Amino acid sequence: MPEGATREPDPGESETRSHLLAVAERLFALKGFRNVSVREITAEAGVNLASVNYHFGSRDRLLFEIFRRRTGELSRERARRLHEAQSRASGAPQVRDILEALFGPPLRWAESGDRRISMQFIIRARSEGTEEMRQALAQDVSLLSRFAEALVAARPDLPRETAYWRLHFCLGMIHNNRFAEFDRLHALSEGVTRNSAAEDLLTHMLDFAEAGFLA
Repeated sequence: MPEGATREPDPGESETRSHLLAVAERLFALKGFRNVSVREITAEAGVNLASVNYHFGSRDRLLFEIFRRRTGELSRERARRLHEAQSRASGAPQVRDILEALFGPPLRWAESGDRRISMQFIIRARSEGTEEMRQALAQDVSLLSRFAEALVAARPDLPRETAYWRLHFCLGMIHNNRFAEFDRLHALSEGVTRNSAAEDLLTHMLDFAEAGFLA
């Protein structure tokens, strides 16, 4: 290869990389981050054992690449919905519309095919993730800042500190929507709460969170 030239990407390599990402995401989401080995990933993907190191450098780098991609996609979907809410309201959306842009994407992901796996992976990342993932979750608040500012603008009478605390509690509602919590809720209500489809759950969450912001 001439000096200074770059190698054209091999379509086969790109396909293998994408396949590894998909297989690893599903295994990690279903079995847990600590319970899946490189050997299991490559066996399931039908590729050479060295493929993970070749394409990603290590198992942890593979984990972080899945995390980076999925959280990035989720953030872009939330940002798009917030932008749409602001556009519809000439830059001044109501509290409920802001919260819908925050709550809606993860709830709908959790109910839709491949996205359900992605949401399970993200949920696990909060409790089982690597140090790099935990740092990213703690420090990357750029999107949340946009939601915070929109909520402050929608409730200018609230002290900023109060608005931030209420947003924090709203995030807790999202993070606690896991299957174990639903099972406990259904047992507590003796089956009254069985209808927990995404849109029904979204309505319940919006009713509660909106009331909290308007109180």
